[in-house]
Amino acid sequence: MGTAFIQGTKKLNLVIKKLDRLIIKAFIGPFLITFLIALFILVMQFFWKYIDDLVGKGLDSFTLLELTGLVTTTWVPIALPLSILLSSIMTFGNLGESFELVAIKSAGIPLLRFMRPLIWITAVLCVAAFLFANYVIPVANLKFETLLQDIQLKKPAFDIKEGVFYNKMPGYTIKISKKDKTGSLIDKIVIFEQNNVLQDNLITADRGVMSLSSDKQTLNFKLVKGIYYQEKGPRYTTGTDFIRLGFQDYTKHFDLSSFAINRSTDSLYKDNAQMLSVRQLSIALDSLHHTSQAFIRNNNLGIRSYLHYNRITHDTTWTQVEARNSRPVSMHTLIPDSLRWSIDERARSSLSGLRSQVDIQQLEYSGMEANIRVHLVEWHRKFSLSVACMVLFLIGAPLGSIIRKGGLGLPLVFAVIFFVIFHLLNTFGEKFARGAQLTPFLGMWLSVFVMLPIGFFLTYKAMQDSQLFNKEFYFRTFKWAQATIARFRRAPDPALEAIAAEKEA
Repeated sequence: MGTAFIQGTKKLNLVIKKLDRLIIKAFIGPFLITFLIALFILVMQFFWKYIDDLVGKGLDSFTLLELTGLVTTTWVPIALPLSILLSSIMTFGNLGESFELVAIKSAGIPLLRFMRPLIWITAVLCVAAFLFANYVIPVANLKFETLLQDIQLKKPAFDIKEGVFYNKMPGYTIKISKKDKTGSLIDKIVIFEQNNVLQDNLITADRGVMSLSSDKQTLNFKLVKGIYYQEKGPRYTTGTDFIRLGFQDYTKHFDLSSFAINRSTDSLYKDNAQMLSVRQLSIALDSLHHTSQAFIRNNNLGIRSYLHYNRITHDTTWTQVEARNSRPVSMHTLIPDSLRWSIDERARSSLSGLRSQVDIQQLEYSGMEANIRVHLVEWHRKFSLSVACMVLFLIGAPLGSIIRKGGLGLPLVFAVIFFVIFHLLNTFGEKFARGAQLTPFLGMWLSVFVMLPIGFFLTYKAMQDSQLFNKEFYFRTFKWAQATIARFRRAPDPALEAIAAEKEA
């Protein structure tokens, strides 16, 4: 008997291990696919938003690849919860649609035991998401903001069009009447060269050749049969000489260094809260709190310097006067009439200065408090988005076992609905936290606090084999309610039957 029990236990453990491998294999594929799709959509959203800042700048392939890599990295904390939610719905939906979940439950294996390997995988993903947000995201944000700022400040790429005055080059305005298909042979060239406010030089030529230097830092115009008009003389005066010089061949060089992207150092944004890790945020918050407390103490001392008359009320002589009268004494009773007006004016002047000082201090203190809230928001974000992965899994896994539909149809609809709710709660919570309507803790954890009970509810319903999202269940319920209402409508009234019986008698 004991041997049979041990063999049965071994067989059950072997079956459970196979089931664990089955559920892991069924989850990994959809997770990787949905993760890549979510990242692609989020990256495309960035390029749609900043397309005007990127087009026409002549960016090289390396810069575009660097920008794409940094954008992809910064969107990982958002794409990870979405992919976990969608892949968990798809995994359990596929198993439910093929009746594998029914077979597993009929074998006596509960849903939570079947979900356990994916719970462990999601827990590992939560830890990985926190480490990624703590060590990788700050560096990626720092480099991304610096590169994006440099691209936005970069001039448009050098592009001279036919018949249009081009004035993007500092100190020059160029017009070309015609270019060949290669863009090198040009006709009817006009070049305005501005040296200062009053003196301009002009170059005209019948034709020429336009080419770039090997390092692409210089634009060369080899002009043929033209005239060089030059104005010489004292600057900022009208007493100048005008020179007209004809030429057969002339080469004009233009410096294109101003069109290159100027890469700023990463230290430009290093103190931004989004570029700090948890340890750095904790140090910054401690410093900000100390600065805030010192600011309050110094301001209290500064305000007291305006309250000249407040010191009189604490004087022993004033206390003795009030004691003799056995009641509070007005200060005006002790001031001669000849001095009362001047003293009142000094009091009003002190109060006006005090009010201005308090207003300035209030604005400065509000800025300090806003800075502290921003740092607290970023501190809580690194933890809340990591925990959100587990919360969304607790929603997706039972939801997939309830709807019992696989693929990208119905699971995608439910995933989008719940993720939009999660994202809106997260966005509103952050906005309220930054605006001091909510504390940073409650604002950044609002989405988790709202979605976690939904996850527990769906898990409970899935364990009870609930028909929460079964349309046939609602159809049968509706038909039953409709039949019940019709039966009550057809039911005879006992009082009317009694009256009818008396009439017949």
